[in-house]
Amino acid sequence: MAQDDEIARLARQIEAARKSEQLFLNADRVATVRRRGACELHRICVEFVGAVNGRLTESLLELSPPAYFPETFRDPGVNLFQISSQGRQMQIAFEAAPGLVSTEKFLVPYVLEGEVRTYNQKMLERFDIRTILLFYCVEESAATWRCFDWRTSRAAPLDGPLLAGLMGPLF
Repeated sequence: MAQDDEIARLARQIEAARKSEQLFLNADRVATVRRRGACELHRICVEFVGAVNGRLTESLLELSPPAYFPETFRDPGVNLFQISSQGRQMQIAFEAAPGLVSTEKFLVPYVLEGEVRTYNQKMLERFDIRTILLFYCVEESAATWRCFDWRTSRAAPLDGPLLAGLMGPLF
C-alpha cells in the first residue's frame, strides 16, 4: 500500500512539473513572475519585521532595503535582503534559476533560487553560518516561496513564523 502511495505521489509530481514547465516557456512571462516573486519575498520580510517591531519597546529589527520595486530585481545577478538587529543578521540572497524553470535543486519547478543565512558575532568567530535553501516555486497558476533545510530534508512555506524560528537562536 505504501508503495502505491509513493508511486501516485511521484506521478503527481511529474505531471505538475510538466504542466508548470509548459506554462513558463515564455521568457517575458518568466521575467514577470520572477519580479513578482522578488516583491513577494520583500513583502514577507516587511510583514515579519513589522510584526516583531510592533511588539518591541526599544530594540528594532531593520530591513534593508526598506522598499523594493519590480524594476529593482537584478537578472542576471544576486539580489540581497537583510534583516538585522544588534549585530545579529539574517541575509536572504536569491537569483534567477538556471534556464527559465528548473528542478535541478528542488523537486517542485522553480524560477528563483537562493538561501537564507543567519549568524551573529559568536557564530562568525566559529565560522558557523546557518543556511537553508530558498525557492520560488511555480505550480500551474500559483507561485510560492518555499524553504528547504538540507540538514533535515524538510520543506516548508516561507513565512513570518519560519523567519522567527531562524532568527530566534541568534539572541
